[in-house]
Amino acid sequence: MAVLSFQSPTNFSATSIPGSSRRRFDSTAGISSSFTGDGPISSMILRFPPNFVRQLSIKARRNCSNIGVAQIVAAKWSNNPSSGLPSAAAAASSVSAAASAPAAAVPPVVALNGVDEEVVAAEGAREIGLKKDSKPSFLSSDGSLTVHAGERLGRGIVTDAITTPVVNTSAYFFNKTADLIDFKEKRSVSFEYGRYGNPTTIVLEEKISALEGAESTLVMASGMCASTVMLLALVPAGGHIVTTTDCYRKTRIFMENFLPKMGITVTVIDPADIAGLEAAVNKYQVSFVSLFFTESPTNPFLRCVDIELVSEICHKRGTLVCIDGTFATPLNQKALAFGADLVVHSLTKYIGGHNDVLGGCICGPLKVVSEIRNLHHVLGGTLNPNAAYLMIRGMKTMHLRVQQQNSTASRMAEILEAHPKVSHVYYPGLASHPEHHIAKRQMTGFGGVVSFEIDGDIERTIKFVDSLKIPYIAPSFGGCESIVDQPAIMSYWDLTQEERLKYGIKDNLVRFSFGIEDFEDVKADVLQALEAI
Repeated sequence: MAVLSFQSPTNFSATSIPGSSRRRFDSTAGISSSFTGDGPISSMILRFPPNFVRQLSIKARRNCSNIGVAQIVAAKWSNNPSSGLPSAAAAASSVSAAASAPAAAVPPVVALNGVDEEVVAAEGAREIGLKKDSKPSFLSSDGSLTVHAGERLGRGIVTDAITTPVVNTSAYFFNKTADLIDFKEKRSVSFEYGRYGNPTTIVLEEKISALEGAESTLVMASGMCASTVMLLALVPAGGHIVTTTDCYRKTRIFMENFLPKMGITVTVIDPADIAGLEAAVNKYQVSFVSLFFTESPTNPFLRCVDIELVSEICHKRGTLVCIDGTFATPLNQKALAFGADLVVHSLTKYIGGHNDVLGGCICGPLKVVSEIRNLHHVLGGTLNPNAAYLMIRGMKTMHLRVQQQNSTASRMAEILEAHPKVSHVYYPGLASHPEHHIAKRQMTGFGGVVSFEIDGDIERTIKFVDSLKIPYIAPSFGGCESIVDQPAIMSYWDLTQEERLKYGIKDNLVRFSFGIEDFEDVKADVLQALEAI
């Protein structure tokens, strides 16, 4: 534990590093000889918590550069009776006098006991997405990780607040040109520009990485931003993508309409067509950056891909596997553990969980995510730190929300399947689902969305939807509030009925996202709406 003398006036006995404004501090300066065994202590000694040096990193101190060293120390020093240090009561007057004095400017780098290199190394790892202790042993469950990961063991922001502060800034300053040169030549690590990183968004990235078991995570302004930047970064001009028939329509539009302009071709297969996948990766073996991209479960029919099997097939040919796990959530499915290279999420849905913020992320190996990050820095699509804060807040209740949504959706799927006015139900938790055996193996819960077809035409389906009283008619899912929509109208209304049927979208299809309302209330509402048709 680092120890500093605290006197008035403050005297830290620092030495400057030539050519830079960085300074090294002698941790024994101002400590009487008695502290080293030669006599009585003549000055108050402040003991720093073990993670204090790390917290006073370059990035942290730039975020609070107007806070004096005395103020920081007064907020952080520990009172350990066994250490022989003065008690808090005995030292109160000294601390008050020091704190009321003009605050000293915080130097660019505090190096205590020769740990400066360790601090730079740790912060350098944090900057590029490699976390230290992102999943500590005492946080053994996903529920605890959603609350504490990325925060409990310290953040790159000096604060005593329980919640992570929002750092609203568009740029970060350097004290001297020598510091800027050190940064450019990679001798030190710092933030530079808002598009390249932010302390609040890094907390969110670390929290998601811990939950997914990922080496690195990159957050962006939306799920579509994450998907499109990932595709542009990893698939070369003239490359090839394999995807599945059932997927988010905007993703399909990007792959079918925009990527061909770069000479990128696309093969579309059924989620269960393993032979089709093998044929495609064998025919279009371009390089390891060729990609198999699919959702699991898919939208809106909740088809499930055997992640372990498709990863084995693709990796034999050097093909990357990316799973959009938005419908599953990291709580219900760990795609990386089953062999996928990357996982994409729309943070807007379950992870944010409150229908109040947009965001997306990509999780995976540091090397691959860093390649995507480089293009992201060029294209933009940066997540606002205020949005990152809402995501962090939302994640703290994620395990409670998803448990309720899993339970409600599973019970309602069984009720709907047995109802005479419902012709078909799509839910991976049902034995009737074509990939139920896969879902049971790779998912711990089946999600909060149930798709089903009303026994009737579009008008009868509209009457059912309009008779519901609890859910909102809206184009999203995963939030606290239940949401319902007819995909034929909400997502495919610009197509003819015949064109919609090519994608399996019937006029009587309903997608129901169950929120966290009481199950009995939701059940009663759905049943009364069915009775109304």
